[in-house]
Amino acid sequence: MSLKSDLLDERLRAYDRLRGGFPIPLAGALYWLALALAGYAGVREHLWIFGAFVTSGLIFPLALLLAKLFRCDFMNDRTPVTDVLFPAFTAMLLFWPMAVSAYWTYPALVPLILAVGMSMHWPVIGWSYGKTVLYSAHAVSRAAVCFYIWNWLPDDRRTLLPLSVSLIYLLTVLAILWDTRTGKKRHTQFT
Repeated sequence: MSLKSDLLDERLRAYDRLRGGFPIPLAGALYWLALALAGYAGVREHLWIFGAFVTSGLIFPLALLLAKLFRCDFMNDRTPVTDVLFPAFTAMLLFWPMAVSAYWTYPALVPLILAVGMSMHWPVIGWSYGKTVLYSAHAVSRAAVCFYIWNWLPDDRRTLLPLSVSLIYLLTVLAILWDTRTGKKRHTQFT
């Protein structure tokens, strides 16, 4: 049990030290907000989808820029569980064949596939920080809200769907920042 509790303690310290890696979801919020604005501006479906595909590669560089800006260097922080991140991101990338196939056969489905598919790694990221519930709540709420919009608000899929994902990201960032702030207070009380 000591190894398990030591590992959890290390994961929680990394979570507090890196403020939950909040620049990454903040970059995601900006990406999805840009897609919502493109949908609102009436960008044609195929152009919107192509833009969503191409610009998804900008999320990580934007996260790196935000990390520099907020002094949250998640790239150079190594923990015993850092190696789990590569398989988590690899698993998330497995949704891309569905997204591309949908683009070729039923393009209207792409926003839903992107919105849900790009959240598949969140539970594992949460585990790596010792906060599985918080990060899983992001992924599950995203899937549920997007499912609702997809089925009951079909006319607004390229606007409301990305806007809701952006808002869920922002709420998650706020929750992470609040939680890491209270976590640091807890740690300083006991040291």
